[in-house]
Amino acid sequence: MEKIRVRFAPSPTGYLHIGGLRTALYNYLFAKKNGGTFFLRIEDTDRKRYVEGSVEKLIQSLVWAGLKYDEGVYLKGSVADGKELKNYPAIVEVGDHGPYVQSERLDLYKKYAEELVAKKMAYYCFCEPERLEKLREQQTKDKQAPMYDKYCLLSVSEAEINKNLKTNCPYTIRLKVPSDEVIGFDDLIRGKVSINSNTIDDQVLIKSDGFPTYHLASVVDDHLMETTHVIRGEEWLPSTPKHILLYRAFGWQAPQFAHIPLLLNPDKSKLSKRQGDVAVEDYINKGYLKEAIINFVALLGWNPGEGSTQEIFSMDELVEKFELAKVHKAGAVFDLKKLDWINGQYIKKMAADGLYENALPFFEKKDFFTQASVDKKNEEYLKKVLTVEKERLAKFSDVGEENRFFFQNTVCEKEMLRWKKITDEEVQKSLETSQKVLAEIAEKDWTKENLEAKLLEAAGDKRGDLLWPLRVALTGAQKSPSPFEVAWVLGKNETSRRISQALKLF
Repeated sequence: MEKIRVRFAPSPTGYLHIGGLRTALYNYLFAKKNGGTFFLRIEDTDRKRYVEGSVEKLIQSLVWAGLKYDEGVYLKGSVADGKELKNYPAIVEVGDHGPYVQSERLDLYKKYAEELVAKKMAYYCFCEPERLEKLREQQTKDKQAPMYDKYCLLSVSEAEINKNLKTNCPYTIRLKVPSDEVIGFDDLIRGKVSINSNTIDDQVLIKSDGFPTYHLASVVDDHLMETTHVIRGEEWLPSTPKHILLYRAFGWQAPQFAHIPLLLNPDKSKLSKRQGDVAVEDYINKGYLKEAIINFVALLGWNPGEGSTQEIFSMDELVEKFELAKVHKAGAVFDLKKLDWINGQYIKKMAADGLYENALPFFEKKDFFTQASVDKKNEEYLKKVLTVEKERLAKFSDVGEENRFFFQNTVCEKEMLRWKKITDEEVQKSLETSQKVLAEIAEKDWTKENLEAKLLEAAGDKRGDLLWPLRVALTGAQKSPSPFEVAWVLGKNETSRRISQALKLF
């Protein structure tokens, strides 16, 4: 049986898109589920869109997400061997099929393109950009699909071609697309797909700058790297017949194709930066956990099957349950509320050490934390804060925002201390009762459970009368965690001080 080989082949245009992470994840899950190989290839032939440093960022994002690839390019120093690539001196190449960077393989693509020219399956095109632009304008005016008119194939003689080549006239190489032919293939997600060749342009294979187009480079690489399955975004579906024609022209067997659905905004428009964050890095910077992002992204277009209510998956569970047949055809809505919920589920399960490690960098960016007293910044205190916050925390960038009273001195309004219609005297008496009860609890017994038991006992049937004024005195806020949790975090001395401060209002 043929061993499965799949690839993630991003373009270094700035950052790893959340949709790109999903493509990488689906390839990774498919490979691991089937005992195959998952490799990384950098498709950097479009030099106009290349962004300096983006290759390193792409690799770092994949490493952060835990999507370890078996072959490809690695950051220098992350592997024991390999060779430096001239276009990316910070990168090393490893593996038997590489290099895995397309800009390092230009001579190879040109060789294959010229092979197609020799076989009369491709041809040189010497049309200047001005002619092509006028052609497009006229076709648009005539309400025709913009396509090359095959002028250089039909009207340029062999002698003229040779003369142009000898005089170094700029040229491209185009694929000769047959007329009136139905090109079909079985997509592993979408089923049977058929496209008439009359709708397919004579695509450029080699550009005038000597670089290959995506179409040629990806087909050559997927063949030479023995890719068995191409799992990619739906936007590449219209290009697949072009790729099939290339495989046919070379006499190569095409891989199996699977096109995953588009990611959509809640209004069903295509997910774009205009309506929100789309880079994986943005979500890392907001304090989303990698386990939550992977879990969420996996569910953008896939579920384990009918009847399943499971929504939280470990990576091992995703590998076990993933099947391309269960990937949806329809676009997947990127629901930020769902991501928040999933991330919150992971946060709730975290131990104190993990909470502290993840939250500290975000605390250190906040004024209310940096300006707090020393005793409000130590590890033990922050772990208590996080133990209380984790039940309501969606992402780590939110730490402390709703509970600044843990770090700042509270200033509560007298009227806010009142529960329903109780009098000033009753509010005062309530606070004095709380202070007395809490004063009798020793430091060693200062636990949430003990605080709750003692205060509830003192409150009797009138819980609101006792607990509301106490909670407001401690927090100065209309909404907050329970007074037992707040008092436990603040400690005995600070709790007593804040109650005394509130009593001064009466």
